[in-house]
Amino acid sequence: MSNNGSLSPADVERLLNDRSATARAETVEKIAGSMAGTGFSETERREAEEIFRILVSDAEVLVRQTLAETLKSVPDLPRDIAKTLASDIADVATPMLSFSSALTDEDLFDIISSKSDLHQIAVASREVVSEAVSEKLADSGSEDVVATLMQNDGAAISDATYEKVLDQFGESEKIQEPMVNRSKLPITVTERLVTMVSDKLREHLVTHHEMSPGMATDLILESREKTMIGFIKDGASHSDLVDLIDQLHENNRLTPTIILRALCVGDVDFFETAMAKYSNIAVSNVHILVTDAGGNGLKQLCEKSNIPGGLQQIMRVGLDVANELDFDGTPGDRERYRNQVIERVLTHFQDEFDGENVDYLIAKLGNSAAADSQAA
Repeated sequence: MSNNGSLSPADVERLLNDRSATARAETVEKIAGSMAGTGFSETERREAEEIFRILVSDAEVLVRQTLAETLKSVPDLPRDIAKTLASDIADVATPMLSFSSALTDEDLFDIISSKSDLHQIAVASREVVSEAVSEKLADSGSEDVVATLMQNDGAAISDATYEKVLDQFGESEKIQEPMVNRSKLPITVTERLVTMVSDKLREHLVTHHEMSPGMATDLILESREKTMIGFIKDGASHSDLVDLIDQLHENNRLTPTIILRALCVGDVDFFETAMAKYSNIAVSNVHILVTDAGGNGLKQLCEKSNIPGGLQQIMRVGLDVANELDFDGTPGDRERYRNQVIERVLTHFQDEFDGENVDYLIAKLGNSAAADSQAA
């Protein structure tokens, strides 16, 4: 390398004739590094590219590794050089496959179809992966490849590809966890995943991803019911409920509909804690407001929490019914108690409920009746 950073005859001679792999690798690193910058003229750049076309077939792995590592971030690297290095053994190919923008989707398709899992993992970890490449990886890849793809939030993944992955790897925890933790999932995938994953991952799905209102409500209240039963049996901490509501609120999942439905199935603790979060006041003060016999406290609370006025009377009846009924804490009595609350609320306000809430609560009663019939 000459003093001004240009390509010298000595550099060429050293690259082509020096038998020391280490010395050639050092020279490759210097020249390729200058190519990535502005040290070469157009003529010198073309000369360097021709040298690299020879070196991509160098017998020494170290030379090819150094070439790939140094050229991986060159944006206008000739495609043939990039593809030759990307098609090499995994130790050489990985930098190019992981970083080079010179490779096209067609190049990546060829690599995926013909090379090892290590090559495919490198493709799956690229900063940007197109839907087409993701689909190819899902079709051809192993569990480790698909897990890497799911961990990569820069990978665009179509609904159809998610479905393929669930068909093939749905029972794999290695796939489930990164899929659940992606920043965005299609609603159909979220709802399908719910039936496959652990309670911990299911809670993340409910609090972080979109799903149908009915399913979201069922899962949230199911999680809450488990906490309540644990509290009754084992003295579980009230902080479990607070943590759940905090997560729902942070991810815009703590909706007036879910709060109302929780009250309709008799979970006054959830209702009061959720309303405290909405209004940013202490739960003890919420309790005072909602037990105000005149009803003004609940009205003020709903207005502060931006709860639509039409829901206030329904909440008032739900609170009154919940306070009138006794609940002994057993699972069997919980079902009876829940059904009585729903029936009373529907009797009072069915015409004033929106259709979604009416349908949901009637469905809950119907499911309970069907379960009782089967048990008999």
